[in-house]
Amino acid sequence: MSDQPRRPRKPGKPYRRPQKDPVRFLAFEALRAVDERDAYANLVLPPLLRKAREKDGFEARDAALATELVYGTLRRQGTYDAIIAECVDRPLREVDPPVLDVLSLGAHQLLGTRIPTHAAVSASVELARVVLGDGRAKFVNAVLRKIAQDDLDGWISKVAPPYDDDPEEHLAVVHSHPRWVVSALWDSLGGGRAGIERLLEADNERPEVTLVARPGRSTAEELLREESAVPGRWSPYAVRLAEGGEPGAVDAVRQGRAGVQDEGSQLVALALANAPVEGRDEKWLDGCAGPGGKAALLAALAAERGAMLLASEKQPHRAGLVAKALAGNPGPYQVIAADGTRPPWQPGSFDRVLMDVPCTGLGALRRRPEARWRRRPEDLEGFGPLQRELLSTAVESVRVGGVVGYATCSPHLAETRAVVQDVLKQWPTAELLDARPLFPGVPELGDGPDVQLWPHAHGTDAMYMAIIRRTG
Repeated sequence: MSDQPRRPRKPGKPYRRPQKDPVRFLAFEALRAVDERDAYANLVLPPLLRKAREKDGFEARDAALATELVYGTLRRQGTYDAIIAECVDRPLREVDPPVLDVLSLGAHQLLGTRIPTHAAVSASVELARVVLGDGRAKFVNAVLRKIAQDDLDGWISKVAPPYDDDPEEHLAVVHSHPRWVVSALWDSLGGGRAGIERLLEADNERPEVTLVARPGRSTAEELLREESAVPGRWSPYAVRLAEGGEPGAVDAVRQGRAGVQDEGSQLVALALANAPVEGRDEKWLDGCAGPGGKAALLAALAAERGAMLLASEKQPHRAGLVAKALAGNPGPYQVIAADGTRPPWQPGSFDRVLMDVPCTGLGALRRRPEARWRRRPEDLEGFGPLQRELLSTAVESVRVGGVVGYATCSPHLAETRAVVQDVLKQWPTAELLDARPLFPGVPELGDGPDVQLWPHAHGTDAMYMAIIRRTG
């Protein structure tokens, strides 16, 4: 052994186990599910929150913060990606997705909330230690400290091109939408800069929870007795829950007598129900009925007139959701699992037909912010033939003198007017009616004859509606 005395160890900080923050950990779990499994936050988050209430004692404020972190991060993902890209030394595609999720959560806390800077950074680094390990937590710390050196407006001035140089890219970065979506929405909206900015801003706002009172089973007056409930803007059956009300706490919703349904969706069903038909009015069809919101309202309205609704949905599990939504309807109805392009019913069987077709969902980006990053322009090529086939089937399924409502939760012209115009060329014995009178009291409906609703103008999803009458 050596006679040399041992050197004393240098004093250092003892190792500290990372502390798991339940709120931020839950937000990270939700973002990973959205990224890894193509899940939707509105489906992933509720069960995570229920589990957290039971296991971690989540209170209302914890759930509210977790919800804001998830949805805020998803809505502003494009803007945050541009900012993070300025603060890392490699392309974003080379940053591990879990690391990028932690960075995005941290960026949102720094730039999109009132959380103090030191708390946002330290909480994000601690989350990184829990889910990524100490090594990558140091990387997260370094990047977030760079981001913290400026506010959101300052960063946007650095990462977004000037509007005059590239209007679409400027709006895409500032309002966190893919460039092609900005271009498509602008084409559909028409007009100048003010309108598209209002629309993109509305897409990034948290939508209100809107309930529908199903006629014959509930009333708007009953729902208005709920705390924080206020009347809908346009639909007589709509009630809005202000201040983030919980629909699951409403008796009528739990019992199926009312439901959660955007007011634009309600207006589309009401327009189809109130469109003028010639002759009898006994048999109605919802040809793409899943998950059942419009079908439930239509079935209730049909029951008031002694009419019957057939609700058809191709996917069996979605047909099951339709059956659940219609259970307890006061009048006759039937739910079937059937392909709307190869219908089991005879041509000319119905007096009214609603065809709310599958689409890109660009009209519901407030509710499903992750959809804007998943969709691609080429998706339109996949939906287009199906949309035309379904609408053509709808025209074939209605009798002479009856009406068809073509609806889609997308304002993209390729999914709206282009589809209607193409099908009408195939059906010279069908005519387009003016749908605007079927939306009484609703402003800014344009030149018609079809109707396009907008989040910024109407407070609804961007639902489209055309009314067609079979004339021969």
